[in-house]
Amino acid sequence: EITPELTSHRNEIQLNPVLFERISTLYQKRSELNLNPQQMRTLEKYYDDFIRSGAALSEQDKEILKDINTQLSNLSLQFSQNLLAETNAFKMVVDNDEDLAGLPESNIRAAASLATSLGMDGKYVFTPNKPSWIPFLQYVQNRDLREKLYKGYIMRGDNNNTNDNKEIVGQIVNLRVRRAKILGFDTYADFVLVNNMAKTPETVVSFLQRVWEPALKVAKEELAAMQKIADAEGAGFKLESWDWWYYAEKLRKEKYDLDEQQIKPYLKLENVRDGLFYVANKLYGLTFEKQTDIPVYNTAVETYQVKDRDSSHLAILYLDYPTREGKNAGAWCSGLRGYKKLPDGSEQFPLVTVTTNFPEPVDDQPVLLSWDEAETLFHEFGHALDGFFGRGDYDRICGALPRDMVELPSQINEHWAIQPEVLQVYARHYQSGEPMPEDMIQKLVNSSHFNQGFMTVEFIAAALLDMQWHAAAEEQSYDVNEFEKNAMQKYGLMDEIIPRYRSTYFS
Repeated sequence: EITPELTSHRNEIQLNPVLFERISTLYQKRSELNLNPQQMRTLEKYYDDFIRSGAALSEQDKEILKDINTQLSNLSLQFSQNLLAETNAFKMVVDNDEDLAGLPESNIRAAASLATSLGMDGKYVFTPNKPSWIPFLQYVQNRDLREKLYKGYIMRGDNNNTNDNKEIVGQIVNLRVRRAKILGFDTYADFVLVNNMAKTPETVVSFLQRVWEPALKVAKEELAAMQKIADAEGAGFKLESWDWWYYAEKLRKEKYDLDEQQIKPYLKLENVRDGLFYVANKLYGLTFEKQTDIPVYNTAVETYQVKDRDSSHLAILYLDYPTREGKNAGAWCSGLRGYKKLPDGSEQFPLVTVTTNFPEPVDDQPVLLSWDEAETLFHEFGHALDGFFGRGDYDRICGALPRDMVELPSQINEHWAIQPEVLQVYARHYQSGEPMPEDMIQKLVNSSHFNQGFMTVEFIAAALLDMQWHAAAEEQSYDVNEFEKNAMQKYGLMDEIIPRYRSTYFS
């Protein structure tokens, strides 16, 4: 209900001729105003914001743009609601223990607990959330069930039901074309990228293709190695996309003598969190004090006061770990508010959230993370650090990084997770408290680039698909599945890998 009102409110601000005239007048006289660098940058950003929002258009075109904005807002909301409904609706029920052969006991307990909460005692329930489907695909021997759960994940929004997103995808793409055209750009990609470091779609595609070819070569080598294992076991089939995780885990054991289940006891969630805080303290002098009197939107959320090196207040951090019904999938960092100086000279400090979808505790057992989940927490915390440190006299220029720069702080912080000095601090056995053995640390370091062909190809495929969608210079009708197929054939994507984000569940 609030989405149309918010869109209308933004339109009234961004297309207000009186407000834009004032900003434009200042902008045209900026060289005469004796502005300091922050003031100049803030004025330039606001002027550009208004231009890109259509403030300089004719009144007739403004009305057209308002309608486009409203339609896009409503369609994006519907897309997200459909995706959430699809994710919540899909539940794969397993009736017997034999079908779960190979799955670690902790994941079996989690599936049994979910089934009980849904009134299905004695059964096991699996969902398209990562803590559920990733371990299932890694370890369960039943290939048919692996395929069923995998397709439950990748087919969200593409099931020809009331939550289908295919038609919405086409409508959004065409409206974005229309919006770009009215603002003077050839394509929506041109419109978005002009304010980023890459500047042009050609630069982006060229960069992606430079990585694509060597990554695809490595992925094919990885596939051949896994097929060899399957053939040696007498599998009798050609590997498909839903087989990758299962045989990759076998290949990891063969190449590095490392089983991810050996690592998890050393990755208790609270210990990994303390590892984040340790790195932030060593690098930046930050300290984190847990709070109990700050209002939260869910009882699972932890809050911390973040203090700077001199013990002054820096920010409030919210940590929201567990997956739950109605929560969007994935992991992300958000700013509930940023830093700014107030008119009376006081300061408003950042409120930053780090949100994940880690497993929920079961039977009073601690949450033990996979290595991927531990890295994810370090990654998202890198974004949080960026949010803590953003400073400036004006909130418009605090943390205003280009979209193709915004991942740098998180990528840097992610790399600290595997440093032996850091691992020795947080990677401790959840029962004995003993640190991770040095030989296990070495195996983990040695395998840190394992399966990188697959992981690189699947996310670059998603990026190339996104660029294909937004390279459209004219509105047209779309068959979404055919479009995806043709886009991926253009770049030679192998059948055993699909883009990490399909069109119907990533907008």
